[in-house]
Parts: sequence; C-alpha cells; structure tokens
Amino acid sequence: MSLWLEAPVPDVSPDSAVELWEPDAQDASSQPLGSSKCILREESSTPQSAGDTSRMGLEAPEPTALLPGVEAPPESTGVLSEEQIRLKKMKRQEEEQAQATSAPPRASSPPQVLPQLSPEQLGMIEKLVAAQQLCNRRSFSDQLRVTPWPMAPDPQSREARQQRFAHFTELAIVSVQEIVDFAKQLPGFLQLSREDQIALLKTSAIEVMLLETSRRYNPGSESITFLKDFSYNREDFAKAGLQVEFINPIFEFSRAMNELQLNDAEFALLIAISIFSADRPNVQDQLQVERLQHTYVEALHAYVSIHHPHDRLMFPRMLMKLVSLRTLSSVHSEQVFALRLQDKKLPPLLSEIWDVHE
Repeated sequence: MSLWLEAPVPDVSPDSAVELWEPDAQDASSQPLGSSKCILREESSTPQSAGDTSRMGLEAPEPTALLPGVEAPPESTGVLSEEQIRLKKMKRQEEEQAQATSAPPRASSPPQVLPQLSPEQLGMIEKLVAAQQLCNRRSFSDQLRVTPWPMAPDPQSREARQQRFAHFTELAIVSVQEIVDFAKQLPGFLQLSREDQIALLKTSAIEVMLLETSRRYNPGSESITFLKDFSYNREDFAKAGLQVEFINPIFEFSRAMNELQLNDAEFALLIAISIFSADRPNVQDQLQVERLQHTYVEALHAYVSIHHPHDRLMFPRMLMKLVSLRTLSSVHSEQVFALRLQDKKLPPLLSEIWDVHE
C-alpha cells in the first residue's frame, strides 16, 4: 500500500509516512564610340587630255568622300553627351517599367491570427493559480515543525551534520505534500485511475520540486528560499550532504528559469504539463494522460502568445525547460544513490516516492 497515499495526517518527521491522498537587353550606347566602320572610296581618275597637261601635277587630287548615307562618326572624347545620357536614362526607365509590369504581383501575407484564450481556459488558469497559492500558504504553516538549522559551535560535528540533513529532508517532505495537494486540484487528475495517479506523481515529483525551487531563486544573493523564510546558498546545500554534481545543476537551472521571468500562471501550467506526462513508467491509460496534457499545452501556448506577443520563442523555450528537468531527474537519482552509500537514511515517504529500498 502506498505510504504517501494511505498514511495518516502528514508529519514532517523523517521517520514517518505522510498521508497525502483522498479518494536586360544590352544597351547599344554601351558599344565603344567610333566602332562603326566607315567605308571610303576614291573617285575614279579621268585621263588627262593633251590640252590639260599643263595642269598635271599642279592640282591636288579630289579628296575621298564618305559613302552615301554614312555620316562621319563623332570625335571620341570618352565622355557621353547630354543627349546620350538622357536617352540612356530613358531606356533604363522603360526597361524597369516593363519588368515591373510583367512581374506577377506578390501575394500579401494574411495577418497573423494570435491564439485566444477560451472562457474555459481562462477559468482553468484562474483555478490553477488559486490552488497553487493556497498550497503555498498551507506549507508555510509547517515551518515551525521543521527541524531547525543547527547553530552548533562545531558545524562539522556528527550531530550538526545529521541535523542539517534532517532539515533538508523535512523541507522535501513539505514540498511533496504541496505537490500532491496541487495535483489533486488539477482538472482531470482525479478522473484517472488510482494507479496512474500514483505513477504520475512518483516520477514527476522531483521535477515539480525543481520547478518550485526555481521560483524561489534570488539572483542577487544566488540563494533559494523555502517556506518563505529559509534561504540557502550552494554552500548550505553542500553542508546538508548534497553533492556538488547535483547542487550546481539545481542552481544553474534556477538561474535560467529566473531569466524567463515567468508569472504564477505560467509556472502553474508548466507544472501541470510536467505532471501529465504519458511516458512515465507504469502509466496505464497513456492516451487519456496525453489528452489531459494537450489541454494544458494549448492553454499555455495561447497564454504565452497573448502575454509575450513579440517573443515567438518564449513558448518553445519554456517547453525545453521540461526537457532539462528530465536530465536533472537523472542526476537526482544518482544523488539518492550517493546518500545511501553515505549511510544516510531517508524518511519513509521519500524512500517510497524515490524508490529507495533499504
């Protein structure tokens, strides 16, 4: 029987089970000037009569003449005359006008139609945000029941190390309780079989925890705040027994998510999409889970298109963060295994949800 679904009222004690469930043409003017050949001929000389001998050698021969109809070419100066420039410009304009007339008109692209949120989607988003805020407020009430962070003179003492580890595991239990409470308020979740509900939550819990962690990241101090008042940096995570190989990806992911500047509605929809993942192990009704997830994906797409109209990459960037979460989930499994090697016992709830078998 599932401890986190059947156990009594939640207790953050690390040894207690936690109850979490309810049932162109070429221009002629470009030819080189003077390239036209002028054909010349000489007039035939008539024989001189004897009476004309006195003139022989005294008169110059008749000059040669151009063939009829051929004008003498203008003297090449290397510079176009104004008339040539005007004619050339007119020809170019005629060619451009002809090209513009013959080219088919461009089809004007239709105006882009942005997705719109239906009344049902608006109501669903409002419900998710309200449920998320309510779950957060409930978890704040558990603050006093969490083992205090040790202030011992010797921070490296065995007692101090155990107390820090207990502090972090109890924070994790509170986070799991909050995730389950939120999931039970997701439209469609309770319509799934009990087995599919458990399968979805067991495998998505760590990813949702990391999403919630990124909401609490402070880029100024590079710290993460839990339960409103508890802030921790990388060094604090290490003191609690976590490995650097897990700590650094957590903070890098939180920093990247913080740069997106998502609001409560976007976070809530991302969490719902993460929970309704049909490829989780042991999910039986995968088709129904896919349908439910598609509902939240469509709502997120419409919401992002309306609130980020000038950033077409926002929606795919958000979905890619879910892919990054899968990688972080694998790193987390390695962290849990390392804790077992360190002989650090997890509370029953975390042992069950993370499939740790002692």
